[in-house]
Amino acid sequence: MSTDDLYKLAADLANEHGMMAVEYARRAVAAFDAEGARDRAEFWQLLSVLLDDIMAQRLDPDAPITLH
Repeated sequence: MSTDDLYKLAADLANEHGMMAVEYARRAVAAFDAEGARDRAEFWQLLSVLLDDIMAQRLDPDAPITLH
């Protein structure tokens, strides 16, 4: 999955679920960590970071993302 795809997914989740999307992502991280599914936990952790930034308005979901 590309960075743009992850960003769009996070934006869609934030738009659809608001702050609950952040909670869903955090729960997924904890659940997959507990199961030993490290790749899945890392995926949801990345989504969680993007969701946090979108909800805090540090990222604009309608603007392209720039990674440094």
